[in-house]
Amino acid sequence: MNDQILYIISFAVALLISFLATPVCRSLARKFNILDKPVSEIKTHKISTPYLGGIAIACGWIVSLFLIRAMTHFPDGTLRNLRGVIYGSLIVMVLGFIDDKKYKGLGPKSKLVVQVAAAAIVIFGFGIRINFIPYYWLSCVISILWIVGITNAFNIIDIMDGLSSGIAVIAAFAFLFISLPTEMIYVNFCAAALAGAILGFIPYNLSKSKKIFMGDTGSLFIGFILSSLAMGTSYTRMNEIGLFAPLFILAIPIYETFLVSWFRLRKGKSPLMGSKDHYALRMEKMGFSRKQILVITYCVCAALAIFAYLLTKVSLMYAALLFLFVLLCLWIASIKLASVKIE
Repeated sequence: MNDQILYIISFAVALLISFLATPVCRSLARKFNILDKPVSEIKTHKISTPYLGGIAIACGWIVSLFLIRAMTHFPDGTLRNLRGVIYGSLIVMVLGFIDDKKYKGLGPKSKLVVQVAAAAIVIFGFGIRINFIPYYWLSCVISILWIVGITNAFNIIDIMDGLSSGIAVIAAFAFLFISLPTEMIYVNFCAAALAGAILGFIPYNLSKSKKIFMGDTGSLFIGFILSSLAMGTSYTRMNEIGLFAPLFILAIPIYETFLVSWFRLRKGKSPLMGSKDHYALRMEKMGFSRKQILVITYCVCAALAIFAYLLTKVSLMYAALLFLFVLLCLWIASIKLASVKIE
């Protein structure tokens, strides 16, 4: 069967499974009191809301991949990589579930240890790592930092309905289209299935009457998969600056992480402590509605994804100009956001 058709099947199956599983997960969350309760000042919702949307996303993603595995042949190398991504993502999904289920959540150190362990399994056990660094151990260390950093970045940015999930959909499509020429087909199928699974969840996340959050279960799971996929394809066929393509694709979660950390440190607070310093909440203070914030974010993400694609296709000079343009835009945005006062 044609690979393009299989990608569409992977996307559609994941979307359908996730869409059907999300209301079931919502009912289970309410039954077992797995709720996000607005008990602290940093919470932005008003009523207790069911978690477990991440379980529905994971179900759609995994079922889709197992179906595709039965329908097509994966080369041994890519099948091994696929197993690594599945095992690692399931570990952080369980971690997120335990954190969601606990009333006060797990401590940052406990979560960090498990995330590092999951990243190490992917890197040392299944050979997924940053390959352009010539020194093996340095490559492994930086790969662990990359996976753990992106995993937590999607958790940090998950502070508004549709924000983290919408960014993840665009990022998944970006990795799919950039990786299409490669033989590492596990990246393509993982990305297509992830985009479909998240899209099946988003309508409920944005619903007023059937609202559900994906929780740490979903945000950590999604961040882990995307960080792993980013290391699974080549970006430097045209120029060396193409290496920055994953940074463009994941720019907003990365930017949010550094921005929030900077604002917290400037106030003498730990970057690991919660606060309302997020860019989306600053935009809300500026007068933007939540719908406008989502639309602006999606448009910026889509533009960055296109820039990332171009970065891998144009000559070195144009790639450098594109890179400088994005840095200038981020600097201007930072100045604007820093001018907003947050209590």
